Amino acid sequence: MHYVAHRLFAAHDRALAATLAHQLALKLGEDQVFLPFCDTDEEDLVADTKGRRLFELDRDRLRRIRALVAIVHGPSPDDGVCMEVGYAAALGAPVILLTTDFQDYSTTLHSPHTVFPDPLLDALATHIVRVPRLGTPTKQPAATRFADFAARNHAQTEHAVQACVDAVLRLPARPDAPPRSSRDDARTVFAEPSPYASPHAPFPGLTAATGHAVRVPARFAAADPITAARHDWTSALRSTRIVVDASGPETPPGAALLIGAACATGQPVAMYLPHAAYTHAAGREPNHRNLMIQYSVNAALHTPGEVTAWIGG
Repeated sequence: MHYVAHRLFAAHDRALAATLAHQLALKLGEDQVFLPFCDTDEEDLVADTKGRRLFELDRDRLRRIRALVAIVHGPSPDDGVCMEVGYAAALGAPVILLTTDFQDYSTTLHSPHTVFPDPLLDALATHIVRVPRLGTPTKQPAATRFADFAARNHAQTEHAVQACVDAVLRLPARPDAPPRSSRDDARTVFAEPSPYASPHAPFPGLTAATGHAVRVPARFAAADPITAARHDWTSALRSTRIVVDASGPETPPGAALLIGAACATGQPVAMYLPHAAYTHAAGREPNHRNLMIQYSVNAALHTPGEVTAWIGG
């Protein structure tokens, strides 16, 4: 099963994902491609807790995927997509990331650039398909400049889709899942702060309060952010527990990636969310984060005291 992960909340994102899924299905067969929203019948599904049911349907496909193909754009990658990437990567499935974003990212003016705003996304990708430039002008005599610009954008996305299909077809046969990293014997917690929060509360001072050794990410200040990101990933997955600060317009990419990994491996994970903002959709219960985040975590914590108590529990 090849899982196409994409932002659900805008028609153009769903259309791009559907085009990609269609092209993959032509090569692999329709039964070998899963497209969320489409294949979970999201618009018409009726369930007592629709958001949870959608999460369960997507998670069931993630458990048995051959590869994950994720569409990732912009400085605030979709948190549901990042959760799915983290889940797949933790299980050892190949992860192909598709982007038409023409920006690079760095943590300081002179630090190394990465394709994505959080270098952990770069580090987890098996392959990155990047098509950052428009297609060539069509030069149709009757076209307005706007029609020509639209055609150049369509050509760009068509090129990106084809390059992504080619990357999937080049994947080697998936080996057996690698052995999972064993948890450390000592009581450890990996504390992932939010890049949107300042200061990075509630994590300072947790060591003395909980009896756990606290680990924090190194990738944002590292000379080699991708190598440091791989170290952060291993450090988090070996820890006894993970706590993430989910503050921001949506769950930060690193937090969402770690939540997905913990969900895949059964590792205890909690999110700190001092200021919840709810989303509402027809027929669905209110969600205080993306539903893939909300139903993956073991606890949602709203005060520093709750964080300390959960870690020490």
